[in-house]
Amino acid sequence: MRNAVGRELPELIDGYQVKPYRGAYEGQPASSPVHTMRRAGKSASDTEKLVYSLEEAIRRVGLADGMTISFHHSFREGDKVIGQVLAAIRSLGIKHLKFAPSAVVNIRNPSVADFVRDGTIERIEASGIRGELGDAVLEGLMQHPVILRPHGSRPRAIEAGELNIDVAFIGASAADEYGNATGQIGPNACGSLGYSFIDERNADKVVVITDHLVDFPCVPASISQQYVDVVVKVDEIGDPEKIGKGAARMTKNPRDLMIARRAADVMAASRRFRDGFSFQTGAGAISIACTNYLAQHMQERGITASFALGGMTASIVEMFQKKLVRVLECSQSFDSVAARAMAGNPNIVEIDNAVYSNAFTKGALLDKLNFGVLAALEVDTDFNVNILTGSSGKMMGGLGGGPDVAAGADISIVCLPVLRGRTPSITRRVFTCCTPGETVAAVVTEAGIALNPRHAHYEELKEDLEKTSLKLVSIEYLQQLAESLTGVPAPIETTDRVVCIVEYRDGTVIDVIRQIKR
Repeated sequence: MRNAVGRELPELIDGYQVKPYRGAYEGQPASSPVHTMRRAGKSASDTEKLVYSLEEAIRRVGLADGMTISFHHSFREGDKVIGQVLAAIRSLGIKHLKFAPSAVVNIRNPSVADFVRDGTIERIEASGIRGELGDAVLEGLMQHPVILRPHGSRPRAIEAGELNIDVAFIGASAADEYGNATGQIGPNACGSLGYSFIDERNADKVVVITDHLVDFPCVPASISQQYVDVVVKVDEIGDPEKIGKGAARMTKNPRDLMIARRAADVMAASRRFRDGFSFQTGAGAISIACTNYLAQHMQERGITASFALGGMTASIVEMFQKKLVRVLECSQSFDSVAARAMAGNPNIVEIDNAVYSNAFTKGALLDKLNFGVLAALEVDTDFNVNILTGSSGKMMGGLGGGPDVAAGADISIVCLPVLRGRTPSITRRVFTCCTPGETVAAVVTEAGIALNPRHAHYEELKEDLEKTSLKLVSIEYLQQLAESLTGVPAPIETTDRVVCIVEYRDGTVIDVIRQIKR
């Protein structure tokens, strides 16, 4: 069958009943009440909760073959919790687990892929599976296809009963003996734990893991004692250097700086750029530069943003400190500056990922966004966006909140160069469709800005930008320019076997990824 972005999909994939994507705003919430796995439990003393061994914790919560475990990704590439927990599970001989973290970063020593190979992990559901694991999956590592969901769809799937978590393992930079925990203080502070809130509330069992025990009560408490079954004290939960780095890097590339400046100029030219506007700019190299250029425009106009949303960076914290932004709604912290800034500041708010991006709530914050700036690996002439797979057939990114922000923001701006190396980024057809073109307002490149005639605010944005000197071009022009410089790239060859199911934010299937031929 064919879905609304023209992708051919099987009707059934390994027992998974495919609901084809019908449109960005066509999905409807289930009429049934939200689902929870959590069972009532007897109040326990702190001495009953605290253990000093992951193996003991795993025994306490009754983890068994075939169950589902979850983690958050707030420690990024500095995460040492996932590896330690999986190693402890393996030592106990537990196998065939469903691994359901909010996302998988490129964790090494041990690699998550190793736990797939030895049978500890049998299934995976996440927003992204970067690095060695992602590449191995595309090459056919998994017996069952991986289910990939954008950030907003994960809490939706949990509440709908599509993803039931038996044991949630929540790493925390500080915790007390009774289970109150935070990511805001301690030697390995990561900032917001917002991606774990849905797990805390809905998992059957919750294990808090920390290397920094504090006196009761732990304040602030992002994770509440009322949901926690076991607290584990370990030697080390992460590498502080890698926790504070990763995606949040500055660019010195002149091309990327040009793209970033143009994206900020697009926002500044819009009639929606006025006192009290809202924005999300992200943490990629271009996005951080865009944040700095946006701040310059705001200072020149003398305007203040009501809130910034999503993952926070040092650049956005600096805007906040300069009183250019009134409130930071923080779902995660991308660097150490952002992680530390939250503590003791009531206007830097740690938010639940469901509040951030779940379309099926009575008020997601991204639905109040004026501007969203997004990165992409590829964009095609229908404005469809690929943020997962690179031109070489490798897994290069995760769905993240991109599809959610594009659908929620008034003006969504996708930034990317025309070429990466000798490969076009503006293509006739993206390899993997992650964000539907109808939700993309503008594509900003070094060769010009393409506005999407199908976007709801096209006429408004076109009228605003035509008053400026910004270069407006068609998406077809960008695609043809790219091919004129590189030629038509050879298509990536695949088998018929589906290795990843790519869900849209409403739980429908927007695309599938088939096994790469090597």
